[in-house]
Amino acid sequence: MKFLSLTITKNTLHIQEKEQQNLIAEQTFTFSDFEFPKTVDALANQIKEQFSAANGAIFNDIPTDFYTENTKVTPLNVNVENLIKQFSEILNLPILTSFEANATSDLIAAFKKKAEYLTWNLDYFGYTPGKEEYSTESLLTIGNGFMGLRGTIPEMTLTKDHYPATYIAGLYNEEQSEVAGQIVENEDFVNTPNNQYINIQVAGTDEWLSLEQSTLHYLHRNLDLKSGLFTSHMIIEDSKQHQIKITAQKIVNMAQMNNYCIKYSITPLNFSKSITVKTATDGSVYNFNVERYRNLTAKHFHVTQLIADKNKTMIEVQTNQSNITIQQNTTITGDFFEANVVKNSISEELIEQKITFNAKQNNTYAMEKQVQVKTSIAEKNWASPSVPAISFETEFSESKKAWAALWKKADIQVTGDLMSQKLLRIHTYHLFVSASPFNNNELDVSVTARGLHGEAYRGHIFWDEIFILPFYIIHFPETAKQLLMYRYNRLGKAKENAKENHYEGAMYPWQSGLDGSEDTQKLHLNPLNGEWGEDHSILQRHVSLAIAYNIWMYWNNSNDDQFIKEYGAEMLLEIANFWRSATTFDPISNRYSIDKVMGPDEFHEGYPNCSESGLKNNAYTNLMVVWLFEELENILSLLNTQERDILFNKTGITKENLEQMNDMRKRLSIEINEDGIIAQYEGYFNLKEIDWAQAKAKYGNIYRMDRILKAEGRSPDEYKVSKQADTLMLFYNLNKEKIDEIFEELGYTLPTDYLEKNLLYYLNRTSHGSTLSRIVHAQLAEEVAFHDLSWELYQEALYSDYRDIQGGTTAEGIHTGVMAATIYVTLTTYAGIDIKKKNLMIQPNLPKNWTDMTFTVEHKGIHYQLTISNHSVQIYASQDTMIIIKNQPYHIQADTKTTIPY
Repeated sequence: MKFLSLTITKNTLHIQEKEQQNLIAEQTFTFSDFEFPKTVDALANQIKEQFSAANGAIFNDIPTDFYTENTKVTPLNVNVENLIKQFSEILNLPILTSFEANATSDLIAAFKKKAEYLTWNLDYFGYTPGKEEYSTESLLTIGNGFMGLRGTIPEMTLTKDHYPATYIAGLYNEEQSEVAGQIVENEDFVNTPNNQYINIQVAGTDEWLSLEQSTLHYLHRNLDLKSGLFTSHMIIEDSKQHQIKITAQKIVNMAQMNNYCIKYSITPLNFSKSITVKTATDGSVYNFNVERYRNLTAKHFHVTQLIADKNKTMIEVQTNQSNITIQQNTTITGDFFEANVVKNSISEELIEQKITFNAKQNNTYAMEKQVQVKTSIAEKNWASPSVPAISFETEFSESKKAWAALWKKADIQVTGDLMSQKLLRIHTYHLFVSASPFNNNELDVSVTARGLHGEAYRGHIFWDEIFILPFYIIHFPETAKQLLMYRYNRLGKAKENAKENHYEGAMYPWQSGLDGSEDTQKLHLNPLNGEWGEDHSILQRHVSLAIAYNIWMYWNNSNDDQFIKEYGAEMLLEIANFWRSATTFDPISNRYSIDKVMGPDEFHEGYPNCSESGLKNNAYTNLMVVWLFEELENILSLLNTQERDILFNKTGITKENLEQMNDMRKRLSIEINEDGIIAQYEGYFNLKEIDWAQAKAKYGNIYRMDRILKAEGRSPDEYKVSKQADTLMLFYNLNKEKIDEIFEELGYTLPTDYLEKNLLYYLNRTSHGSTLSRIVHAQLAEEVAFHDLSWELYQEALYSDYRDIQGGTTAEGIHTGVMAATIYVTLTTYAGIDIKKKNLMIQPNLPKNWTDMTFTVEHKGIHYQLTISNHSVQIYASQDTMIIIKNQPYHIQADTKTTIPY
């Protein structure tokens, strides 16, 4: 085995390549005025070029003169642990400290153990206040589908530097704000009272420790993805030179939806004195996470009750407009105090609890805070007595078992690629935080665009469900069903929405929150010029098609005919009727058209120099409508005559309406040029081109070309520029064979290579302003055998939140859509599974640096365990079945591992 030895000095990085203990090559790289992470990136890339065969590395201790020579780094933010983390991630190798290497007699085993740790753990060292800190907190969020706690340490309060928050699924409130001289109403995802705050004060000082005022010597935060445990280790010093080591652990109990716990340990390092510990129940918090929302009304609840008795507190608050009640009960215990010594003080919105005790140097003192959170929107849970938390260890033990059950069903194991493995687990973890099979069946909610992690998009539910639900459909179908019920329970509002806009059927809102009303903002802030402009994204009517698609995907994969008969068929019929009513006939072309919509590409809101917003014959919308009308016929065939009659009476749909849909599906209009390029919408080919090279040279980051153009006084409506996949989204949703059938039924003939042509055409005109764009294009690139392009885009999507590639958006919450989509594409594109057919189909297509991948899926009620390598598929199925591998059928016997070479 080859490994590297890395030794850093004040201005060099010395590399030795060894095999066993034999030196086989060495190289020295120089640097000046070390910057983190810029210099690490440059050095790591040089190492990759010259030492590509290593299986691991050892990083030696950092000399003191490194910090005296390089003034842009400090031991806090650039310690040996942080350098190892950064080098390890770029080199995609496990790296040991010299201490770890010297402590083992088996380097191979040590590297393997380190690699295993890295793929299950998220570590952050040091502290950088502001957006970078906010992003770290998003990625360190813990939760259980009911609530999410951002990854702050207990001493942090609500400031521009850091942002503790407690979010509850489905908790919204609407407030009025004055924007650009107008009164607008916005429904917001509410930051609820903070019970995470704990801090200390040493006798002889008048200061509580704070990261802003105290001297921070060390901070390490860890998230164990396997168990959901958050741990922080901090060494901090007050103005009187008292040094204290503080360890905090936090868990949200995955098995008990209402409970979270904090364990807080204090060790005085250089003194023996009296210490006062303070913990707070804080009802003064407000929404502050998203900078561009900070001028809007931010306080969404009022305190209705505060109670403190010995070591217990209770706060009850009510949202101002939605009238939702939230109650938090706490109990504190510790090994250095009894309940009767706790001193409580209550003010208008705050309870403070203080304990003073005599601490001895190097002794550790621990306290626990158990918090129980309930809300009236979870009606059944609100009305039932909750199981109180007993102790941190008891809660953690319960939660750990629940997490193990989730990972058993959903973990993807990749061999040969440490970082892809790590990122896939990070993404899976955050989906469980956002919606959990253990708790979501108690709730009437769906998954927000930013999880339970932040306040971007005001915590609303979008069409992102089309990317999110497949994760649950193939792993946890009952949870997928619950998420679909969120939409069914708001079908009435969708019908009202359609009627108010002069349509029939059900028109689901682009942004949905509490009750399913349309909650899309009317104005949008452009941060590049500070100006508010009209927001037309409400015209993205294709959200209804996403809901229809997910209903079909759930049914097609689960065979849950009962769901279709009770709920699904009604939703599909109402959605189809909306699209029928939105369609007009042109006798000149002898085709139908759909007008006044926007596609997934949000850069185009209307036609250049046109006073009205909306576009005509968006290809994605029209072709998905054709698909819906086709599938509706299949779905209705599941119902007997009596069931159909009841459904038609309930919805008011007539036989004539269905005949209209049947005619429309054969004659909807699509614009296609002579090269076979499908126009994003009618008139698209008349738009101007953008000089992309010039834009990149001028702005660098051109993801949000719409904002750039508007800040320059131009409009994206004038240009062939897309935020994300629009026309190409069709090929993400449907197999190409199905799209070929749709075009044939519509009477359009395209060249055999039209997918490749369309991919290249639109890829060259897409800025990837949405992180979802990359993963959709990655799937399509692989489909047409553009392997390198596919891998590049896939990796960008995998890293998008972890490296916050959009420059601050992760601070406002993780992107659940892209996290779910990366998992889905890993399974469908690289493992090659297809769940859309009667039998499970597999077309293995592993990336070249992956040896194999192991995972589980549910399909048609059968549980599969699969290991796919470059030469074989190993299958375990819970029932006798037939699967298709490389277009060949194979009969699989239940409960038997079968290996099929290919």
